[in-house]
Amino acid sequence: MGRLGYLLKLSRPRFWFYLAGPVVVGVAFAADSVSELFAPLALALFGYFLVPGNVLLYGVNDVFDADIDAKNPKKDDKEVRFGGDSVVVAVVVVSGLLGLALFAVTPRVAWVWLAAHFFLAIEYSAPPLRFKTTPLLDSISNGLYVLPGVAAYAAVAGENPPLSAVLGGWLWTMGMHTFSAIPDIEPDREAGIRTTATVLGEARTYAYCAGCWLAAALAFAAVDLRIGLLLIAYPVVVFAIYWSDVDVSRAYWWYPVLNTGVGMVLTMGALWRLLYG
Repeated sequence: MGRLGYLLKLSRPRFWFYLAGPVVVGVAFAADSVSELFAPLALALFGYFLVPGNVLLYGVNDVFDADIDAKNPKKDDKEVRFGGDSVVVAVVVVSGLLGLALFAVTPRVAWVWLAAHFFLAIEYSAPPLRFKTTPLLDSISNGLYVLPGVAAYAAVAGENPPLSAVLGGWLWTMGMHTFSAIPDIEPDREAGIRTTATVLGEARTYAYCAGCWLAAALAFAAVDLRIGLLLIAYPVVVFAIYWSDVDVSRAYWWYPVLNTGVGMVLTMGALWRLLYG
């Protein structure tokens, strides 16, 4: 493939909505009118976190994981391995600089959430902190995925979202991250990397993910019981996978569909409230 195809695959198109989706949800719940849904600020946040934000996040990951990825079978067909191309590094850096431009167009109330996102997006993979190699911190730091939505809500509403919603979203990302690490348990152990999943082992990692998602459902229920009930889908699905003969490396690729479906229901609920009270 050419560089453009490589960069496209590096950005993980299947996972684009893991960053951009929360922006849609955040804007939908923050908006007081239909026009605010399509305001330049909302579109700028969505556009950045749809592609450049993913190039930054996964580009940093691939650059600093090059040695580990050489032995990771997941990279054989679904993802790419970084080969040292300086142009790729330059594109990743430019994607980060574009992110800094968001501070110039968003209100101050959104800055702390944006700053936290970019800090975690880089330090998750990059030294000196490299959170991904420290059990539990690797899971906690994945709150970075919900922060674009929190920033979008704050930017459009002019105030922070309910703390329970932020906590629920953070717990959801912790479960998603650790579940996605299950297929990497053996490659990570062979590379000498300690993560939440490698420490717990496969069976207990399933339980950890279910616990995170159940806690997320309870946190969202404090905001709206209907959202809490919707989030129950996650622990139900993870238990169904555990008790079935479905290979986790296959089930791992189902979650973008589940996440998009849940995000769609949340967004439709927010739009219904906006239009019909």
